[in-house]
This record gives sequence, structure tokens and C-alpha cells, in this order.
Amino acid sequence: MTEEINDVPTCGRPTRSGKPCRIRISRFDVACGTHATEHDRALADAYRRGYNEGWKAGSATGEQGAQARIRFLEARLRELQERDDAAKRIFEVGGEQVVEVDGYAYRWRGHPPLVVGERVLLPENWLSSLKRGSGPFIGVVTKLGTTYKGHLAQVINRAPVEKP
Repeated sequence: MTEEINDVPTCGRPTRSGKPCRIRISRFDVACGTHATEHDRALADAYRRGYNEGWKAGSATGEQGAQARIRFLEARLRELQERDDAAKRIFEVGGEQVVEVDGYAYRWRGHPPLVVGERVLLPENWLSSLKRGSGPFIGVVTKLGTTYKGHLAQVINRAPVEKP
């Protein structure tokens, strides 16, 4: 217990009795409030400002490094996902073209083959009936091929061209 108290800095300036002052001081202060001069206070403020500015600069540098690392890892993850997607992507099932429309895979047996950006008429499903009501709905081809391995619904037809 005594060693812990001695580790805390004290003022140490002589008191009226001539003994050293035993008032604890912070790490930036040179003397206690009773014994500190204007110069001591200015010096302590300068140390405190320098410490705080250095701490903030170091924190900002660390944050910038962490953000750069995050951006690198996100880019690497996208690259690996694209590579994995390309390896597993199928473009035909049973001689029919496979396309993705808004994240869902569909089969197309018509000619000519569909291209990205083309509007198509899709069959009603449980989600489309909740969102848009019953009946077929129009979607836009977002990708060719799919990585989905389950049952695929058929694209009904190309969507009619809207007249402006």
C-alpha cells in the first residue's frame, strides 16, 4: 500500500515549515495549486495541450489505417465473391437460357436470347402477388446466368415496348 502512494507524484515544493509539500499533482502539473507560479501553470497547460493534440493525431492516424484496411478487405471480398460466382454460374438448363431478374432466376426458351436490360413479362409468385397484386408482372433482366440450383420459373414473354 505504501509503495502505491509513493508512486503518485507530489508537489515537493517547500512549505512554511520547510518540509516538502505532499499534495498529489496530475501528470502535467509541476506543482500544486498553492505552490504553482504562472510559469508552472502555463507549462502544465502547454504539456496538456501537446498531449491531447498528439493523442488526437495518433487516434486519427489509427482510424485512417483501420478504414484503409476495411476498404481493402471489402474489395478483396467482392473480388472473391465475383470469382466464386463466375466459377459456379450456369447459363443454360436443358437447352434454355437462364437469366436473373431482380435477384431471381428464370428460364427463357424463346429466340433471340435475352440481353441485360431487356424488359420481360414474369409469372405471378407469392411475393409479386403481395407487392403488386395478382397476375403477371414486368421485370428487367439484370444478369445472364445464375448460381441458383433449384427449380426455375419460365419467363412468359418479352414485355411490350412502352410508347412515350
